Amino acid sequence: MSFDPDLFESMRLELRRGSLVLAVLACLRTERYGYTLRQALAADGLEMEESTLYPLLRRLESQGLLDSEWREEEKRKKRFYRLSPAGVSMLAALTDEWRGINASLDKIL
Repeated sequence: MSFDPDLFESMRLELRRGSLVLAVLACLRTERYGYTLRQALAADGLEMEESTLYPLLRRLESQGLLDSEWREEEKRKKRFYRLSPAGVSMLAALTDEWRGINASLDKIL
């Protein structure tokens, strides 16, 4: 049985989008700057383009889930991100939700 590859790609991206938020929050339990965050995600199998990552980081920060600060490292200014206290709470709640959804999907699939 075949399917439309464009439709598959659209659905794959939709499925992935929500997972990326959870992955970024989880990775930012440890302070990182954008490049090292991308490396950490890629090392665990979740590659992400800069054009996806940086808008997501700005949105999560504007929602109060991340704190950031500019620092100079290796003679370059870098913006370091970490979970805010609200981000820690949100990560815990989303992790519980993810585990419940995942358990249900395991039963269904």
